[in-house]
Amino acid sequence: MARWINKISGRPSLWVKSLLLFLSVVAVSLSATLILKHLIIKDFREYLEGELEDRIYWVMANIEGTYERYNGWKPEAIAENTVWAFMMGFETEIKDTDGNTVMDTRKASEFLSPIMKRRVASFGLFKNKEIYSDPRTYPLFLRGKEIGEISIRVRQQPKEKIFQKRADTFLAVSLVIIGIFSIVLSVFSSRSLSMPIKKLTNAARAISKGDLEKRVEVKSRDEVGELASAFNHMAQALHTQELLRRKLTSNIAHEIRTPLSTIRAELEGMLDGIIPTDRDNLASINEEIERLKRILNGIDDLSAAEASRVSLNKRHLDMNELVSSTVDRMSRLFSEKGVAIEFIPAGKIYLSADPDRLCQIIINLLKNALNATERGGKVTVMTGYLNKNAFVSIEDTGHGIKNEDKPFIFERFYKGKVGGLGIGLTIAKELAEAHGGRIEVESEPAKGSKFIVIIPFTTYS
Repeated sequence: MARWINKISGRPSLWVKSLLLFLSVVAVSLSATLILKHLIIKDFREYLEGELEDRIYWVMANIEGTYERYNGWKPEAIAENTVWAFMMGFETEIKDTDGNTVMDTRKASEFLSPIMKRRVASFGLFKNKEIYSDPRTYPLFLRGKEIGEISIRVRQQPKEKIFQKRADTFLAVSLVIIGIFSIVLSVFSSRSLSMPIKKLTNAARAISKGDLEKRVEVKSRDEVGELASAFNHMAQALHTQELLRRKLTSNIAHEIRTPLSTIRAELEGMLDGIIPTDRDNLASINEEIERLKRILNGIDDLSAAEASRVSLNKRHLDMNELVSSTVDRMSRLFSEKGVAIEFIPAGKIYLSADPDRLCQIIINLLKNALNATERGGKVTVMTGYLNKNAFVSIEDTGHGIKNEDKPFIFERFYKGKVGGLGIGLTIAKELAEAHGGRIEVESEPAKGSKFIVIIPFTTYS
């Protein structure tokens, strides 16, 4: 009970809110049912009242007609009307204009035959006055002239009371059953709605505390199920990123340790006089420093690209000219390794892009292609356009990409092979997306890979 009080008085949970919502709907529905029942009973009573008034008018019309037929109050004839009214459920008393009683139901029974008297007496209606309503008085007219009045007491119909009693009982039982069922259903529905959210909350707290392997079970295909699936994908991505981060730490430590160890060893040798301080040895130390610089610059470029701090300096350029010059710059490296490179341009393609960043994308992809291709292989660079996009494709005949590596090749610091930091493709992807484009990849193990850089263009000819 204390828990309930705290939930309601403090910050109610989603379960409590949804339960209160369902209960409110139930209360409104039950209230609407009661109102509907009241309206139905009201209409039913109005219908019965209309039927009653019609029967009373029939009795009055019959009595007025008898008065007209006999040109006055004839007791024997009026007695027949009174008995007929009695059989219709009315106890009547007829008075003339002077207020004298002409006929009533008891007096009319004296004009009946013995058999009819016994039948009427068997009803026992005269013995129970409680079954009659209060008297209603109506004036009697003939050709616009008042000839007297009739006082009518209506006999209560037991069938009507039974109908109303049964209807009330049925409604009460129905409301109790529906109310209990609705409350149980509300509790179940609110729990069904809030439980997955609670599990997601607990899983999110676990992840915030470092448990990146926490997942939630997906039991439905509705919006909550989609949320759970998205959460699991997010958790998996965080877990993968954490593994890559740890791998990055190891890779950076390894990459930096080697040049630092070389620099330290050579400097100690120079200090001890073992290694001469000449131009060649100083150049070797400078190469190791440049190696460190390249590692740090690569990490800085990745950070800048991912944090969207890359400021694109777009200008109108010829894409074929830019790709051709980039291929020429890289041709010496391909020649030294014995890998052929060919550039196949399409018609002139003009872009609004940052030439330095676009060149960086192509260089990173060419380096990857060169590393993946053995001596005697070939790399083909092509340009073209399709719809409202221009593209540059770089296809190699190298070792290809393993199927299990494909989902992660653009992840930070992911390396399918030993060597490098695994950030070249990540930087290329980030820079392509900064231009509003993307990078697609096609690859088969042992058959080579094809990377396609797609960039929106302005005009072409």
